[in-house]
Amino acid sequence: MVRLTVDLIAKSSNHKNRKNCSLPQYLKKLTHLNFSNKSIDDIDDLSMCRNLTVLYLYDNQLTHISNLDFASNLTHLYLQNNNITHIENLSSLQRLSKLFLGGNSITVVEGLEQLSELKELHIEGQRLPRGEKLIFDPRTVFALSGSLCVLNINNNNIDEVHDLAVLNNLTHFYAADNQLQYMQELETVFSKWPQLHRMDLRGNPVCHKPKYRDRLITVCGKLEDLDGKEINELSRQFLINWKASKEAKKKARNERFIAGEITYPFSADFLLGPQYPFAQNYAGFLGKRKPLESGRPSMKMRSDSVRTDCRGARVMIPASAHLATEMQESSKIQSQMAL
Repeated sequence: MVRLTVDLIAKSSNHKNRKNCSLPQYLKKLTHLNFSNKSIDDIDDLSMCRNLTVLYLYDNQLTHISNLDFASNLTHLYLQNNNITHIENLSSLQRLSKLFLGGNSITVVEGLEQLSELKELHIEGQRLPRGEKLIFDPRTVFALSGSLCVLNINNNNIDEVHDLAVLNNLTHFYAADNQLQYMQELETVFSKWPQLHRMDLRGNPVCHKPKYRDRLITVCGKLEDLDGKEINELSRQFLINWKASKEAKKKARNERFIAGEITYPFSADFLLGPQYPFAQNYAGFLGKRKPLESGRPSMKMRSDSVRTDCRGARVMIPASAHLATEMQESSKIQSQMAL
């Protein structure tokens, strides 16, 4: 393993090409330092490099972040693809604007409360324990709400983003290959990000929800690219008008209901039973009523009949008389069967 020291920097090819410059002078002028993919596992005291603005340490073997307190002028820090487990010792980097931590083993986004100028945070693809997800310290999220513009949290098993709603300055949001699945939550959060221009949610269950793309385009007024596909202004305006028309119709229907102009199937008609020969058909709920004969399927409606007597006169026979006669005949038949 290799430790990053001033001696290692002195042996670098860049310093050898500066023969007319002493090492202290060279280190003092140094603004960019690239030691990526050098098997570095630790950082020594580099305080002589106090004007350093960009530091490349990706693709190494670092397990922790240390000895960077001197770098008060650092604006870009590349630490992706190491073995880092915690975000720590960065509070002195108050000019840091871009931080790259993808491909490590970080489980909690924390320790960034002092980075008031941080605009980009890339923390995608953490090597998490099985069944765990990347979580966010609310203090860190709140502290970054005034500055953060780009957030990359791809492939971190994340299933909700409610805690990120305060990041109202985001312009780019990358959360592909996670476990996001609730449209309503996304609409609520994204409606609080008025500056959002580019977003990628590919590989999440929510992408298969009905009208997923239409709903997000509608709620994100300035979105220009969703899941790698450009959004044209004509399509956006059509969807916005469609949503406004739908909401207006819903509002009008609710107002009519409140005013009593619409009868819902929860009135007295609901009590209609077999004793009522005709009930109302509410199958259409708000549609036209249709008379529907109801009651038991075997039920027969009886009415009075008219007969003539021996002189030819018309005589009205009540339906109850028929019923009594039928009951007497039925009784006789049952008595004969019993014998």
